[in-house]
Amino acid sequence: MTGSTPADMINLRLILVSGKTKEFLFSPNDSAADIAKHVYDNWPMDWEEEQVSSPNILRLIYQGRFLHGNVTLGALKLPLGKTTVMHLVARETLPEPNSQGQRNREKTGESNCCVILQCFRSFLCQNPHPPLFT
Repeated sequence: MTGSTPADMINLRLILVSGKTKEFLFSPNDSAADIAKHVYDNWPMDWEEEQVSSPNILRLIYQGRFLHGNVTLGALKLPLGKTTVMHLVARETLPEPNSQGQRNREKTGESNCCVILQCFRSFLCQNPHPPLFT
């Protein structure tokens, strides 16, 4: 995206697992589900190899956490007129909050981002060529 971001909008730079990026403009009132639908409906031509079958499986990751569909950009307190980076992945379901997992993290001092990275690394080790975007 060229030029400056309008003062009342949020520029989202979305990164795929492949490393490809694209920027989109959104309102603070747009939800994660709205963003997934917009991206799906305006799928970039250079992302053709990663095309998904439905917007319902697109998930946003911000600061190491999956965003649920009803979360708005405004609720995340993202800065207006600026660029924010998020990851976009294809995933059928979101992980459920787990109080036992939270207690274990508190005991070990482990952070959520490490858990996601460990899960992602484990997934890639088991699936060196994962069909994430088919």
